[in-house]
Amino acid sequence: MTRMMKRALINFFFRLFVFIFIFGLYLTKKEMLFEFMTHEFTFGISEYGISPLHALWFVFMVMMIQHIFPNKELSMAYKKGKIEEFEEVPGYSRLELLEFVQNMNVKAWIVMLSWLIFNAVFAVLYLFKIIDVADMLMLTVFFYLSDYLCILFFCPFQTAIMHNRCCINCRIYDWGHFMMFTPMLFIKNFFSWSLFFTSLIVLIRWEVNYAKHPERFWYGSNQRLQCSQCKEKLCVIKNKLKKE
Repeated sequence: MTRMMKRALINFFFRLFVFIFIFGLYLTKKEMLFEFMTHEFTFGISEYGISPLHALWFVFMVMMIQHIFPNKELSMAYKKGKIEEFEEVPGYSRLELLEFVQNMNVKAWIVMLSWLIFNAVFAVLYLFKIIDVADMLMLTVFFYLSDYLCILFFCPFQTAIMHNRCCINCRIYDWGHFMMFTPMLFIKNFFSWSLFFTSLIVLIRWEVNYAKHPERFWYGSNQRLQCSQCKEKLCVIKNKLKKE
């Protein structure tokens, strides 16, 4: 098992723990979640002191800040956008690169529209008060867990739309934060909006880099993205499940 796979599994079980813990609060102390999420632009510390939800916010923010100010411990799936990780394939075709970029951009737009339509359902339910802020928070925490379910076990976007080889070659890899915090857009609250708009910064940063340096994101132009050079092997479990 590679070092990155061990880290991914640790992250997965940590997120599973967070999900179970927040779900426990949802079942037993939903009113606390509701009160916390209905503070418009205060953080509730003066009223309640530091709560598990403040810790959750801190975990979420640190996670995103690591992608705004990246470090070498991140996966190649993210680091491929850095010049240090670009190892040019000699004589690669610029035309094939352009075709790849156009194809991936179309697929990325399909993913984005699908995701927004999917979340619009919950937005409508929320606006019509069929579900409340606690439900939207629980949905966000579920998306937080699902991010690693997609990395390790099964990704519907990879399978149905993108058809990329693996996460390291994923065109939309750093969309994860934007996707997990989409429900937070609809809640007028410091907790929610700070998370959503930070995730938007991560998304914009990724897209700008992709637009400026597409050659870093294609295995046909960047040797570091080819399977023969992969040191992470995050696709092992997913590939085994596909064969079964």
